[in-house]
Amino acid sequence: MDFKNRRILLTGAGGGIGRILSEQLAAEGARLCRLVHCSRVSGAAGQLASEGGGEILTLACDVTQSAEREDAVLAAEETWGGVDMLINLAGVLDFKPFQAMEPGMLHRMLAVNIEAPMQFARLLLPGMLARGHGHLVNVGSMFGSIGFPFFSAYSASKFALRGFSQALRRELAGTGVRVTYVAPRAVKTPLNPPIVHEMAAQGLMTMDDPEPVARAILRAIARERGEAYLGFPESVFARLNAIFPALVDKALAKQTPTLARYATSRASR
Repeated sequence: MDFKNRRILLTGAGGGIGRILSEQLAAEGARLCRLVHCSRVSGAAGQLASEGGGEILTLACDVTQSAEREDAVLAAEETWGGVDMLINLAGVLDFKPFQAMEPGMLHRMLAVNIEAPMQFARLLLPGMLARGHGHLVNVGSMFGSIGFPFFSAYSASKFALRGFSQALRRELAGTGVRVTYVAPRAVKTPLNPPIVHEMAAQGLMTMDDPEPVARAILRAIARERGEAYLGFPESVFARLNAIFPALVDKALAKQTPTLARYATSRASR
């Protein structure tokens, strides 16, 4: 796939991966609508600029608000006459014992991580189907295949995103609209609270730099892959968990007491 002149709507464009992905897409000559979270500004109050060979429209948008989602889609369609590709990257994460989660955070996590991607897809699909081509890209997580202790709500939202992607890909077979699900492992971005970075430093998990992750996401899209799992050995564990979950239960049980100390420590702060 050639990204030149491709009309792309990207959520989560202000995050660690999103900023780099925006730069890479602009360098490829894409016409990019970047959605950056800001709940106090209208989603249609953006400005168009040229950057790296492409055009970039930056919009403020709280993806949990239906009116702002609709404004963003309308602005992109009015600017370029349609949207060829949706990249759902926006995400929210919390790390603590499930019983210690605040109800508001639980609601927001589900709203950002699964409802917003579905709603954006619903808004953009009619135009894609009418044109006979399009690409929906959902960026999930390894935790969408491996239920990880103390990331229970986050895992649930990403399991849902993976299931939605798989079902919609099968539903749209033969229409010209493709669906790609990309699952990175942990990434060194502000999405993860400082204590998760500390856990990685102690060897409890591996975290990747955002730039190679962004490049890998672009490769998966360009190759029109249905699913892509980024990182070894986590990509193997994801498949193992689908077939032999009891084996993964035993492996994670050894880490759970240590993870519990970190999670409980954060919940008490």
